Amino acid sequence: MANMVASLLHTITSHSSDVNCVAFTHDKLATCSGDKTVRIWSTEDFTEHPSSPLLGHAYYVNCCVFSPFGNTLASCSTDGKLILWDVKTGDQVGVIQHPSKNGIRVCHFSPDSSQIVSGGDDNTLCLWEVCSRKLLRCFSGHDEMVAACAFTPDSYYVVSGSTDGHLRVWDAKFGHGRELAYDLDGHDLGVTCCEFSPKYGSAAKTSSQVANFLLATGGKDDQVKLWEFTGQIGSSVVLLKLRDTLPGHTDTVLAVAFSPRGDILASGSFDKTIRLWNPLKGTSMFTIEGHARYVTSCAFSFDGQMLASGSNDKTVMVWKLTDTSSIMAGLSGFEEPVKQTQQPSAPSFVSVEKWGVEDVCAWVTSLGLQQYQEVFRQQAIDGTELLALTAKDLEESMGIGALGHRNKILRSRAHVQERPIGQTVENDAGVPDEYLCPITREIMHDPVIATDGYTYDKAAIKSWIESGKDRSPMTNSVLPSNNLTPNRTLKMLIQRFVNGHSQG
Repeated sequence: MANMVASLLHTITSHSSDVNCVAFTHDKLATCSGDKTVRIWSTEDFTEHPSSPLLGHAYYVNCCVFSPFGNTLASCSTDGKLILWDVKTGDQVGVIQHPSKNGIRVCHFSPDSSQIVSGGDDNTLCLWEVCSRKLLRCFSGHDEMVAACAFTPDSYYVVSGSTDGHLRVWDAKFGHGRELAYDLDGHDLGVTCCEFSPKYGSAAKTSSQVANFLLATGGKDDQVKLWEFTGQIGSSVVLLKLRDTLPGHTDTVLAVAFSPRGDILASGSFDKTIRLWNPLKGTSMFTIEGHARYVTSCAFSFDGQMLASGSNDKTVMVWKLTDTSSIMAGLSGFEEPVKQTQQPSAPSFVSVEKWGVEDVCAWVTSLGLQQYQEVFRQQAIDGTELLALTAKDLEESMGIGALGHRNKILRSRAHVQERPIGQTVENDAGVPDEYLCPITREIMHDPVIATDGYTYDKAAIKSWIESGKDRSPMTNSVLPSNNLTPNRTLKMLIQRFVNGHSQG
């Protein structure tokens, strides 16, 4: 936290009523307000776009969102209309009327840009085809107003939350009409916002046959919650399981937003603050204060260096985030670098099973967790015992209370347990990283997709599971099942790579 600085970069004061939503695209910031306008700003100097303000709504504009490519902006209003705008010209390219003509509270584009979903005061969601503006289907099931909705990163599912406190999952691709999953205890008193991490699990894997995502929600219970979303693509069976509850806000949470790298989660609240969290560790990092009234929305810029927040005080504040090195770790793909210290280093080219107690202590020190050296020493944890440790052992038997420290030990162990310590990816120079098994760091012979969305060598992940481990080697989340799906496309690419190098 000492390495993170959030400084106020710019304040927009052009709106004459509550700012209800903010949204970024590559080079623009959009804002919408109770003053019935939508405005577009340059992210370079925050001058207003020539076509701005966008006028067309008759009442409060509740939400605005850019399409994934940034060429279209959608806005929705209490007037029951969803308007699509050409970002370059400011022209209306489509006006969609909610079937019941009730107000629309929230809208969201699918990541593949083909669909847009809207949630309204009539307790329903509507799924629309963007190109034709055609209504594909309506989802009914909530007992009260739909206040939040989001597509999964693969565009296959929609999650919605309502003021009845419930979370529901719907099929956006395969024609299932009823909800696929629901949680009646999403948030006490009501769900207000939700968003998926863009990087967690299978989010960045376009060819994955399993769904494994991280969902953040906020509610009237003053809490931010993190959920594991899992399922088999095309199946009507999906699971939504609570992973973490993040207390800290002292009033209703109105907005959540993930950074582009997925390593920071921001939340805005009635308590006038914006809080930043580490979403994997489930810990608070720091709090930003500045608004005079409640924070209604927040959004990260595409490079993750700016955070915009909108408020009931009629302003938009843009914050500059700098020197984030200490928090750019946690989710898979963002492992913290091994710290170079003057402490003894872990033994080189000795398999983990042969490590002695002092070797393990040296390895713990190399992770920057030297405060636990004595605990490992007193418990006589050698290499064999290290491989057998579980999260429960670390917490209850060894007294390692910090979830982040337990996760770091288990994640780091997964990277060394099947290869000599000291052997790095540099030993595999020229081999694409996606061809290497995350467990063994060796070229995969039989790549398979586990239910966490990651691909492993079949022998390595089977050994992992058969040894009694029920958590993902990459995310440390509980594996929903032991099912393994062959990754035939990757196997073919690996065979081509290997054959090409052997001929060379």
